[in-house]
Amino acid sequence: MKISSYILRHYQAIHTWTGITSGLLLFIGFFAGALVMFKPVISDWATPPSDKLAQINIKQLDTLTQQILRQFPQAQKHLVVSFDEDVSPLTWLEKGNDNETFMADTQWHASLDHQGHIETHRRANNELGYLLDMLHRTAGIAGEVGHDHVGGDVLGIASFLYFIALVSGVIILMPTLVKRFFALRTKAGANRFWLDSHNLVGIASLPFHIVIALTVVVFSFHDFLYGGLAKVYNDKPLFAMPTPSTVEYQLDALPKMSVLLKTIEEYAPEHKVHKIKLSGLDSVTPFAIVLLKNDSNMMVGPVADFVFMNPYTLRIQTSSIAVGDQGIWGQLVTGFFALHFGSYGGELGRWAYFTLGMMGAFLFYSGNLLWLEKRRQKNKAQTRSVSVMASLTVGVCLGSLLGVAMCFAATKWLTAFTDCVNQLYLTLYYVTFFSVLFVSFKKGAAEAAMLFLRLLAWICLSIPFTSIFGFFMPNIGVWPASGFSQICLELLFIVFAGVFYCAYKANKRRAYNGDKNSVWAMTA
Repeated sequence: MKISSYILRHYQAIHTWTGITSGLLLFIGFFAGALVMFKPVISDWATPPSDKLAQINIKQLDTLTQQILRQFPQAQKHLVVSFDEDVSPLTWLEKGNDNETFMADTQWHASLDHQGHIETHRRANNELGYLLDMLHRTAGIAGEVGHDHVGGDVLGIASFLYFIALVSGVIILMPTLVKRFFALRTKAGANRFWLDSHNLVGIASLPFHIVIALTVVVFSFHDFLYGGLAKVYNDKPLFAMPTPSTVEYQLDALPKMSVLLKTIEEYAPEHKVHKIKLSGLDSVTPFAIVLLKNDSNMMVGPVADFVFMNPYTLRIQTSSIAVGDQGIWGQLVTGFFALHFGSYGGELGRWAYFTLGMMGAFLFYSGNLLWLEKRRQKNKAQTRSVSVMASLTVGVCLGSLLGVAMCFAATKWLTAFTDCVNQLYLTLYYVTFFSVLFVSFKKGAAEAAMLFLRLLAWICLSIPFTSIFGFFMPNIGVWPASGFSQICLELLFIVFAGVFYCAYKANKRRAYNGDKNSVWAMTA
């Protein structure tokens, strides 16, 4: 396909600058988002086994629920009934303060012992999975505007630029797409290898990237979209709103859990009930959110669909599943959420989205390397802009990776010795991130990259080694991984350790044996 060189030059400039201005923020969003695909496993892995109480049968659950709601008024505001074998049957939160990240909340667990007596305990609610989700949605940028995170709006703008970069990148590659799509020229120099890798990953995962870019823009600016649509529809509500109730319900009128489950089973027979969230049972607006799983369908949430219903009358108000009365806008929103979260295809779908997310992080990192290589001056000292971008790339990318790895590595040790583990997550991540950023500018990109890549490899290795310590020395307070999913999670960190160590060796070779005038060379 023949395209004018004039057009290609302009699109290359667009691709370069939209990619550079958004790449570092999107790197954090993509790698954190890839890990968020396994958020339930991560939360389970980070929670001590002693915090989880045994599941009970449905008849016992009815008795336990009524007793807990009467003995603990706080549970009437928000009670979670879980049917997962790895989670306590009843849990509810006790607010610590007005912290927006819920890091100060504690969680109550309840079950019945072998004698049928109520068993409860109160523990700090581990929010390691929430920390990853927060990084995925905000890139770690703190603050709020109204009820929206500043970081979410910034990522929305970055994703719009990212979409432009995708379109311009495809136009640039069109003339040579068929000939060079699978070409990885390893012997033509580092710059050519990174360019081929960047192009291959970008084109191979293009549909995924288009979906992510568009859905992030919609998520970030949905209020503006709804506001505009409201004008078109003459302020008519886009979504059906339930009629406000004035009825005051009593706990004695609350149907048994078995009756509620039967109602849901008749409504959605192909779905499996995952959790039931009962809220406002002591108010005039009680409601139940029933989370349903069906991996063969597209789900609106990361792991489940939902049904809103009145827990007293059992009247279903709205639903996100296909049998529900969603309307066209509800179906559209469900599609956007499902495509972004990858909540279809079961475990295979989650692993596919994880792989694509990591490939996306590589795409942004390699894009910055290509920018640096293109502006590298042969046989001359590098310009200040090149040195600053190299340090910024190393600081932001490795700083965020190391911050997350430190939180994982410290999780079980912190839990063994303190109840303030969630607050320490935030401190540990941001101190690590800004320390890496500072050292990258202080020491230079080459030295910082070698230092932190090697440190990343050791930190990732320490995560499974902590489980080994917990297995052989259970008295120290840490615990080993249990179950196939948790073991796979720790094996994943061993793979990460290998990748980071190989990257360290490659950076070391280039630092000492490569071009002495490169920004990646070690100076005397």
